[in-house]
Amino acid sequence: MSHVMNTYARLPVAFVRGEGVWLWDQSGKKYLDGLAGIAVNTLGYGHPALVKALTERIASGITHTSNLFNIPDQEAAADRIAEITGLDEVFFCNSGCEANEAAIKVARLYGHKRGVERPEIIVFEHAFHGRTLATLSATGSRKVQAGFEPLVSGFVRVQLDDLDAVRAVAERNKNVVAVLIEPIQGEGGIHVPRMEYLRGLKDICDQHEWLFMADEVQCGLGRTGQWFVYQHAGFQPDVLPLAKGLGGGVAVGACVTGNRAKGIFTPGKHGSTFGGNPLACTAVVATLDAMKKENLLGNATAVGRTIRDGLVEALKGTAGVVEVRGMGLMIGIELDRPCAEIVSMALENGLVLNVTADSVIRLLPPLVMTEAEGRQLVDILAPVIKVFLARPVAAAPSAKAG
Repeated sequence: MSHVMNTYARLPVAFVRGEGVWLWDQSGKKYLDGLAGIAVNTLGYGHPALVKALTERIASGITHTSNLFNIPDQEAAADRIAEITGLDEVFFCNSGCEANEAAIKVARLYGHKRGVERPEIIVFEHAFHGRTLATLSATGSRKVQAGFEPLVSGFVRVQLDDLDAVRAVAERNKNVVAVLIEPIQGEGGIHVPRMEYLRGLKDICDQHEWLFMADEVQCGLGRTGQWFVYQHAGFQPDVLPLAKGLGGGVAVGACVTGNRAKGIFTPGKHGSTFGGNPLACTAVVATLDAMKKENLLGNATAVGRTIRDGLVEALKGTAGVVEVRGMGLMIGIELDRPCAEIVSMALENGLVLNVTADSVIRLLPPLVMTEAEGRQLVDILAPVIKVFLARPVAAAPSAKAG
């Protein structure tokens, strides 16, 4: 009997070794990793620079001291984040939902400083911001929210890619102080908003002096071929929650602020016991430095194009394939039916991936994947999709009379 709380529907595989973009299970079977721990393992497995930095940090005996003291590794990590974001201040935490919690608190403080008694934040259908009470309240999924009511108030939900809906809220609701958006929705099904939409949304924020808060926990940090999606759109946000790939596999998150949000947090307004400890920040520095040195942003663009083009060609004319979409190494293959079974089918064929939004196969490979490995991914996945789609679609259960 396992004493681990039953909060995950785990697959019957345990990985014991990794190298590059490859994993091995307890029986010695080899797998190509198309998921990177859900966009976490930026540098893949066993990257020499990350291994060296973490080994030296652990050997020093200083992995945690607390934020009561200066932490040189934290300063170095913050400097690097400021450089790639163009923003000014970094609050370190441990996860994406903590980074989004911090962003929500920044927005509320900002609103109160402007004299708004009940500050509200615009959020979007199909969004995912985390599973704490505030972040699941901001999330646009009833499946995530169900059973945890009463939810946290202060969120106004609109459809993605509809600027008129945002303008309508602005006209009738003077409590709005911020917009919180995933520039690419990950859990929601790899939905990529038009860059014109993101720029229009930023213009509305500027017009009303709202904070533009870009949740790039999953889509940021080089995955789309730029450091961040907002850089594709050509502007800067006010608040930027980060996590996942920031530490190359070590748990670390950050809430980055600038522009209208600069200086909102002051001593005593927020904190985190483990946030920004020397071990996590060593991982941040090593990961970001390796990404620059190895041009992993350019690699994400090239390999992502190879995978998307390869899948489009291999699946051409296959009934049941709705769309192959994404940016860089953030790719979704939407089918016309629920396809959770494909996860197990891919595992049997030596490929790690997952399914989100019921019918979207999600690919988030390590950014060190080569084009040859990207072609291998296509060669494994395309036949699996075809076999799955060739099966008869299960009939929906009929309603009982009476």
